[in-house]
Amino acid sequence: MPSVAEILRSQVTLELESIDRMYLNVYVPALQYAAGVATFLRQHRGHPIASSVLLEPISRAFVAKMEAFAAAHQIPVLYFAKGQRKDELAQAALARFPEREGVLFIGKAQEQTPVIRTEKRWNERTGRSDPWLVRSTAMVNHWSWYCVDEDFGPFFVKFSTYFPYTAKLCLNGHEYLKRQLTKRGIAFTALDNGLLTCAEPAVAPTICDALSAERIDRLLRKWLRRLPHPFPRRDRAAGYRYTLSILQAEFARTQVLDRPHTGRLFFEEVIRENLDLGRPQQVQLLFTRRITRQTPGRFRTRVITEGVVPSLHLDYKRTRIKQYHKEGRALRTETTINDTRDFRIGRRLTATNLAALRQIGFQANRRLLEVQQLSHDCALGDHTFTQLPQSRIVAGQRTAALRFADPRVQALFSALVLFRLLPQGFSNQQLRTQLAPLRDRSLDALSPGQMTYDLRRLRLHGVIARIPRSHRYRVTDFGLRVALFCTRAYTRLLRPGLATIVPQAPTTNINLRRSFDRLERAMDRWCAATGLAA
Repeated sequence: MPSVAEILRSQVTLELESIDRMYLNVYVPALQYAAGVATFLRQHRGHPIASSVLLEPISRAFVAKMEAFAAAHQIPVLYFAKGQRKDELAQAALARFPEREGVLFIGKAQEQTPVIRTEKRWNERTGRSDPWLVRSTAMVNHWSWYCVDEDFGPFFVKFSTYFPYTAKLCLNGHEYLKRQLTKRGIAFTALDNGLLTCAEPAVAPTICDALSAERIDRLLRKWLRRLPHPFPRRDRAAGYRYTLSILQAEFARTQVLDRPHTGRLFFEEVIRENLDLGRPQQVQLLFTRRITRQTPGRFRTRVITEGVVPSLHLDYKRTRIKQYHKEGRALRTETTINDTRDFRIGRRLTATNLAALRQIGFQANRRLLEVQQLSHDCALGDHTFTQLPQSRIVAGQRTAALRFADPRVQALFSALVLFRLLPQGFSNQQLRTQLAPLRDRSLDALSPGQMTYDLRRLRLHGVIARIPRSHRYRVTDFGLRVALFCTRAYTRLLRPGLATIVPQAPTTNINLRRSFDRLERAMDRWCAATGLAA
């Protein structure tokens, strides 16, 4: 079985980073709070009081416009059933649609959504109850317009039929890529939600990078002009216009493999080797965020199997990474950001916010693949394995050994794994801070002199290197492989294995223990048969 790095280096025929699905909130900012709605009704529309009763005629007029539009253009109207797969309906409708762009069908369903309601509140000054606008939630009819665009391909806009008529826009970056390749006359083979081959592979990343916040905003404006609009022209002229914010963004890295069977075996091996990636220490390396006890979310690794295809899932707050073998042909790594504020980025769809999210999403995918390559390819040669546990003389300096079974050395290796991705390296103090809990000691029990001794022998063995003109160090490529190999062999193989087979261990129903017991009985029988002394 080839290594992960070897497969990704020699057997990948097409590699692509792209925004996958984006789910956007379409809303009028001034109408998202009760005071803004009161201003809309009283100052803009000129009503003497602000009451939700005044919103009912607006809602009825909006629904009537949508019904008239559907009838005039002979657009099918479907009522979605609970659990119905809407994407399959959209794909079937798209296959039958003869035009380059237009509305495929309309789907209707009820959903819980924020609304503005009126409640009675006692006014102490007037001595009577007055209507008061408050935010609430209600089950409201939603009209989902499934459309196809010449530039973006299939997408949908889902409108609430109750004031303030918030909507959701859902589009797919891979569908945008396919449409742009078709317009340029570049041949490609489609992979479900991706590409399998491309006649000009260098062009595809350029198109993916060009999917900007401005282009997405233009898509919304274009279809708001075509579809029934809940707010008439005079409302929009007064500033009551829709804007976009990011509800969910998926960032995908697709690596098409030339040998699907090898790819599946490789992916299953990667899952087995990385079941601890969901731990906080590992997740903070993927997202370059410090995780504390106050960090919300569950940190876990989940392996989910659909049929015979496994997928690897990691969580960080409300952000998830999913990795799976797509259609038996490609390795797909997806980072899905469900709340931009997990990374202190605003929700508004702007060029700055989208660029920042791109960097985080694609970087997390790359870091996951890097960690998987390092963890799977950490094999050491016999020469290296025998050199580490021995004292050495390097450039005239004698250094102590790094003995495999020494708890102090194991703790050092465990700490080095955490420091690998720090761009500015680590210091003596940072090593002390990480090493103390690993050795079950207080920080005061480890002196800076002890750390200097450990840093020196790590440096002379080539595990770390000093950053020039500083007192900071970085973990070398060789050092990271040594640390991963030694810590995994110790914690996953030797310690649990010896705890199972030693005679003092309690008898358990473990294959390894039973095999050693059978071996011992077989040797005793052989000794007795040959007349050897016990």
